Amino acid sequence: MNTIWRKRAWMLFSLSLLLPTLALAHHDHGDKSSRGLSNVTVLIVRHAEKPASGNGLSPQGEQRAQAYVAYFDPLQLDGQSLLPGRLIATRDSKSSIRPRLTLTPLSQRLGLPIEQPYADADVDKLVKSLSKDNQSPVVLIAWHHGHIDKLLEAFGGDAKAITGHKSWPSDVYDWLVVLRFDADGHLDASRSQLVQEHLLPGDGG
Repeated sequence: MNTIWRKRAWMLFSLSLLLPTLALAHHDHGDKSSRGLSNVTVLIVRHAEKPASGNGLSPQGEQRAQAYVAYFDPLQLDGQSLLPGRLIATRDSKSSIRPRLTLTPLSQRLGLPIEQPYADADVDKLVKSLSKDNQSPVVLIAWHHGHIDKLLEAFGGDAKAITGHKSWPSDVYDWLVVLRFDADGHLDASRSQLVQEHLLPGDGG
């Protein structure tokens, strides 16, 4: 009986040493699974060209939306292939459904839904949501130009430094903003950039 008791005591002692290690391993795994913005690349575009009237896209805008299919499947940038795992657009309104339409062809190609949880002004809510609940290493966002500067700032960026303008020009549809975040989920300004798309005639003009 004494031998059995000793064996049980040793097993309990060994288990007491092992449990903290297992708990730490589980904690580390949890940190990795809750990516948030850790080591994430966020791609931001303005919706494609708009018509003189109506809430949709102009023929040129439809061409850009179609061109985004090949452009983002995947995006080739600085020797790296970036394939969006989430597509996010401004919530539809009576005046505009353009952000959603801009991503629709790409959505169909990738088989990804277009998420539209927030309206134009809700940039802080969007960034907070991505910071807490995101598993994709690459996120593509289509927004209205009047709020993209605020969106960049909500992500921790300097909009003027990134775009080179006080505000996003009303006639510019061919910019792509690339935001890169470090392991702690903080914006790495040195690795973030503005890209000229060069997809349609007149781009970069």
